[in-house]
Amino acid sequence: MTQANQQVIAATDLPALGQPLLGGIFAARYWLNGQERALILPTDEFEGAWGERGAEIPGANSYSDGYANTVAMAEAGSEIAKKALALDLHIPSCLEGQLLMAAKAEGLVTLRHDRFHWLSTQYSANLAYTMGFEGGWLYNGTGKSLKRLVRPVRSRIIQ
Repeated sequence: MTQANQQVIAATDLPALGQPLLGGIFAARYWLNGQERALILPTDEFEGAWGERGAEIPGANSYSDGYANTVAMAEAGSEIAKKALALDLHIPSCLEGQLLMAAKAEGLVTLRHDRFHWLSTQYSANLAYTMGFEGGWLYNGTGKSLKRLVRPVRSRIIQ
């Protein structure tokens, strides 16, 4: 993992959920790999293809670790993953996408609901997960070569 993904924020420095934090909105607290983390939603948004249809990407199958998925995608040549990492962000995993949906439902964050967004979790060599934020729809049947929106996130360890 890069140094950025391992950066720490003190629990006492956290604002209330829905408030500004590190260039975005503090959307959720969650546990990942034995560490409590802050999920932050910046305003960055772009679109592109997840990857190539028929190309299984080792290491991009985590349902919870979007950062690890995004690194694996970038190493395999994914342009959207490279762009997210260059911004010190990553593409949300299925879990992180669902946390964003919960934050949206609580009125903490604003997410476009007119188009589907890529998640970093790969379903198969041909398909990856997408999320529709209108009603929280999680789909596993989206062809990797299709263009979709990407709303990357930032995650920091809470201590």
